[in-house]
Amino acid sequence: MTSDEFAKNFYIEKLNFLKSCFQVQPDYPSAVNTKIKKMALSSTQKEQLEEVIDLLLNDVFYSVLLGLDGECPIGNIQQVYSIYDEEGCLISDCGELEVSAYEYFHGGKYEKETD
Repeated sequence: MTSDEFAKNFYIEKLNFLKSCFQVQPDYPSAVNTKIKKMALSSTQKEQLEEVIDLLLNDVFYSVLLGLDGECPIGNIQQVYSIYDEEGCLISDCGELEVSAYEYFHGGKYEKETD
């Protein structure tokens, strides 16, 4: 797996989280999904909340990827982490993950690939 594939998978996971928050009848509703339904929001309010949660998830997932790459702290510690795939191959050298993460979370790379 490359650093680009790793970042892409994080982005897909973010999209899955966002979708699970707003599914009308999920097989296994999350606590967030249940709370949102109980709020009985108007369609406008629901759209606004979805935008806020989308931004939050972008910030969280992007920050975790930057933290793993050593570009920002995770908690109070900033260091470079080595991430290996199942076959023992290094996924990212320092800095590679940051570039891919930016492209997916701020550059619209996934949407460009799927259009």
